[in-house]
Amino acid sequence: MQRVTQSIMSSQFLRNLNTNMNQMDNLQNQLSTGRRINKPSDDPVGISFSMRYRSELSANDQYQSNASAATSWLSYTDTILGQAGDVLQKLRESAVKASNGTNPQEALDTIKSEASQLYEQMVDIGNSQFNGKYVFNGELTDVQPYTLENAQNEQPDEGVIQFEIGVGVKIGVNASAGKIFGTPTDPDNVFKITKDFVTALGKGDFTGINKAIEDFDLRMNKVLDMRSDTGAKMNRIELSEDRLKDVAINVASLQSKTEDADMAVVITNMKVAENVYQASLSTGAKIIQPSLVDFLR
Repeated sequence: MQRVTQSIMSSQFLRNLNTNMNQMDNLQNQLSTGRRINKPSDDPVGISFSMRYRSELSANDQYQSNASAATSWLSYTDTILGQAGDVLQKLRESAVKASNGTNPQEALDTIKSEASQLYEQMVDIGNSQFNGKYVFNGELTDVQPYTLENAQNEQPDEGVIQFEIGVGVKIGVNASAGKIFGTPTDPDNVFKITKDFVTALGKGDFTGINKAIEDFDLRMNKVLDMRSDTGAKMNRIELSEDRLKDVAINVASLQSKTEDADMAVVITNMKVAENVYQASLSTGAKIIQPSLVDFLR
């Protein structure tokens, strides 16, 4: 049997005391940070789950940011399409007013002046910018798609700008200029039919004026179709945003369960550890007897 010496008792006492102090230090860290895991060694398995949850939350935040940006773009596009529809409605009303065969040329010239202004307004709409980017020139957002002089013969880029709003889920946010205003080969190209209307007014050509009514109706229906498509995309993104928020709440809850400390339990354990520490000091003082030198004094 091994003989228990004073040195062994002292070493054992210091080792146990150090273990107790380490435990209190760990509990103190949990109290100050509010986290159960402060370093990998605290819970190797838990830290792996924690890192995964953090990665998922980071990706989710980016998806929510993308969804918000996509909604802003689409909302602006919807506003612009509404303006385009208003211009077409005014042009149609002007055409209906001008189609009255009793109108003198002076009246037609007045309507012509208004129609010319509406043409310029439509070109401005085609060159609309959102955050400094042209919204109707596909991926070439830094290039103006239309000019006032030659808008009907210009073909904007048809590239699709996509935002990722989920894992593998992308949605195009830019509307096709060709579908809204018409391509150079479309007979109802909005710039062409507006110019033709202006020309017909100048000549007093009632056949051309009546044809303009049909052309404006046809183009207006296409603008409405694009506006409906934009609204459908906004609804889809809204549903995705709701889902992303739910996912964020669930993952954050799992992260909290993995990382966060139960403060009531930590405080209780801290008090127990402090009492044990004080008891260890008191007991150690009694167990470690005075040395022989002390007796010889």
